[in-house]
Amino acid sequence: MFTLAVCAEMVFRDLPVDERARRLHDEGFQVEIWDWTRHDLDALARTPAEFGSMTGYVRGNLTDPDGVAELLRTAQESIDAADRLGCRRLNLHGTGLDGDGLPVDPVKGEPTEEMWAAARDTLTRVAELGEQAGVVFTLENLNTAVDHPGVPFAKAADTLALVSAVDRPGLRMNLDLYHAQIGEGNLIELVRKAHGAGLIGEIQVADVPGRCEPGTGEINYPAVARALAGLGYDGTVAMEAWASEDSDSALRRFRTAFTL
Repeated sequence: MFTLAVCAEMVFRDLPVDERARRLHDEGFQVEIWDWTRHDLDALARTPAEFGSMTGYVRGNLTDPDGVAELLRTAQESIDAADRLGCRRLNLHGTGLDGDGLPVDPVKGEPTEEMWAAARDTLTRVAELGEQAGVVFTLENLNTAVDHPGVPFAKAADTLALVSAVDRPGLRMNLDLYHAQIGEGNLIELVRKAHGAGLIGEIQVADVPGRCEPGTGEINYPAVARALAGLGYDGTVAMEAWASEDSDSALRRFRTAFTL
């Protein structure tokens, strides 16, 4: 019913990333990667893997002029890189993240009205780039309590509001339920709202606490899967999670949680 994908950055970590992609393909999963500049794209392109998503920018942010120019420039570079892998979905955040997941341009407090307006305008331009290239950019919600303190527009409610305000087919929401559980909770109602608005580009999952595979924490992912099925969602569900024991076991638990 769902297309299942796995983030290759977080499983089979003793293998080169192209070998991870092959393993995931052999197991029947789409493959997702983060910063494409860290990888040998030629090696990845030689694998039989189907790439479902990758990071859609390298630097920049949504709000200040210099950051916006850099985000748009590297978004175009990411489109070109994605074309080499046949990847049609490119992921964004409220601002650039460093190697530890911390914001390059952190904010204190809530974004201002001016920041909201700038973010909406930037994302409109990003959506236009995507539409011209035949790809979709997805804006991911994050959590600021554990993993990404200082990221603006981090809550699922924020990303949903921005994607709705832009209202272009080149921009959708990457609804990350791990981050949403930490930041907001009430996951099934959140899924219903986002799906009802037609704004979900994909759904990412990991369990809380620990960011390991479904079945290792407090989230009832089989209930989430049933709710998604009841809504008629037939898009991508991607595991972006560390393996609690070994990667093969993590993949089995993920598949079981989302097989109805």
